Amino acid sequence: MKKLMALAFAVMACQPVLADIIDVEYSRFYSHVRKLGSDDTQALQFAFGFLRVGEGRLCDINTATIVTDKQNLPLEVSSENRFTVPADKVLKMAEAFVRIDLAERANVCDMSVQLETKPEYVKTEYTAEELATLLDNYRAFFNEMGSFLSFMMPSVEGLMIHFEDDELDSLIKDAPAINNGMLMLDMDWLEKGKGITLPEKPLRVTAIASKS
Repeated sequence: MKKLMALAFAVMACQPVLADIIDVEYSRFYSHVRKLGSDDTQALQFAFGFLRVGEGRLCDINTATIVTDKQNLPLEVSSENRFTVPADKVLKMAEAFVRIDLAERANVCDMSVQLETKPEYVKTEYTAEELATLLDNYRAFFNEMGSFLSFMMPSVEGLMIHFEDDELDSLIKDAPAINNGMLMLDMDWLEKGKGITLPEKPLRVTAIASKS
């Protein structure tokens, strides 16, 4: 009987850990989100996730929660396994942390930070003015971050619209085509001052950036 119990324990001990719960200081997230406090960047947000090492995909997240001594604040995790956090100096001062319940091992997941449009700025139709506003927001962010080191910061060369179906190919009237789930609107097209109607609601709009 003892041998059987020992064998069972040995088998269990050899099983790989398939999930992990990790605690990350809220201050690490706050250092990012506080950079978007101006009116010039109100359309933007940082979305956080964890990139699976060597696979180019995001690790699955079961839950994410801001934890303080007095309360727990659940965060919404998107279908893409990303979440956002509020810019709250009180949470930083309270030394809060974000508890992430990963469905995978933590040692194969590295934090990923993505600058993107807020959900209310994601839709199927954009006027020329709305596209210009998004472009200006990205330019303002990189200009503010560049300050005295502008030569190190990328320049904004347009907008990239991402769709859920990464195999989506579609022609759009008077606009570039969607290829592999992405639509690239470069400065040559944006400067024509046209609006655009998309075949479906995208996931996000990011900047096309390149080193100066």
